Amino acid sequence: MNVHGTHYRTIRVKKDNPAVVQIIDQRHLPHRFIIEDLSTVDEMAVAIRDMHARGAGLIGACAGYGIYIAALNAPKNSIEIFMSSLEEAGGKLKATRPTAVNLTWAVDRQIEAISTAGGDVEARIQTALKTAEIIADEDADFCRRIGEHGAALIEEISRRKKGDTVNILTHCNAGWLAFVDYGTATAPIYAAHDSGIRVHVWVDETRPRNQGARLTAWELGEHGVPHSVIADNVGGHLMQHGMVDIVITGTDRTTYTGDVGNKIGTYLKALAAKDNNIPFYVALPSSTFDWKMKDGVSEIPIERRNAAEVRTINGLYKGEIVTVQLVPDNSPGVNYAFDVTPARLVTGLITERGICDASAEGVLDLYPEKGV
Repeated sequence: MNVHGTHYRTIRVKKDNPAVVQIIDQRHLPHRFIIEDLSTVDEMAVAIRDMHARGAGLIGACAGYGIYIAALNAPKNSIEIFMSSLEEAGGKLKATRPTAVNLTWAVDRQIEAISTAGGDVEARIQTALKTAEIIADEDADFCRRIGEHGAALIEEISRRKKGDTVNILTHCNAGWLAFVDYGTATAPIYAAHDSGIRVHVWVDETRPRNQGARLTAWELGEHGVPHSVIADNVGGHLMQHGMVDIVITGTDRTTYTGDVGNKIGTYLKALAAKDNNIPFYVALPSSTFDWKMKDGVSEIPIERRNAAEVRTINGLYKGEIVTVQLVPDNSPGVNYAFDVTPARLVTGLITERGICDASAEGVLDLYPEKGV
């Protein structure tokens, strides 16, 4: 996607130094656009854990490039020691964000590719780079295709409204910043907007880290998409008064049975949408499916993050990004980062292969090779 007219991906190998991986450091957005250089596994682990980079697809791409960095820095005196070092690095990366399934998927894909490629250490380093690039390219391509499939839903609503504006509500950031490019929940919005369909996006602020207010709003503004930032609790009111035509969110892990793990607050939006007969869609690439879990509510691990994210807020003050305390000194905070929306509340899943029901039958119809 474009930033001030220049195309960027969220992650890439540095052009003049293949030992460095560059990411957009999202902590500083929307006020500052900063590219961060990463050259060690520890730096990549910190970037994932502390959300310099975040979002299901991007976490997977970071893990892929993290193993490439590990390969560059691993001992090279024997294949066995080299591979053992990569396994250790993979464990360190997997431990950073437990909810997003793309993380484990990408690490495992890298380790398998490198271990089965054969050749000497240098050849395996090249396999690690190639596999990381494939993971990133697939993520971008899958998101583009999600946009094409999801845009058809928006186009149909536009036809029913005789060309009037389609109002879309989204939660958190499932845009291009959360992936390598295009995004998931935003990809249909961009595709519809670019085709001339009139759209307007209600952007949930998404406390406590405000990924909607900071990131989604910034993205949409850069792309010229009309939008309004709202407090998280406004969505139900808008739905009751006919001001939302469709809800589209992303997901960090979705079971093959259709239960959706996503940013905290998604479940409440799905309940409001169900009560008001508003379609609730979830957009995701196949790498975000968990092909083993059946019951999302009981099985998806829910990350519990530092309570400081609830007790404080970051913002721009007199040209500087500052942290402000919101609560009394002696009031503790609790910070559950995700919740699970049961499949019964999900109208459909938008994937790179098309749209399906949020059910084992619907998902496996699109992905019969999984044969769960």
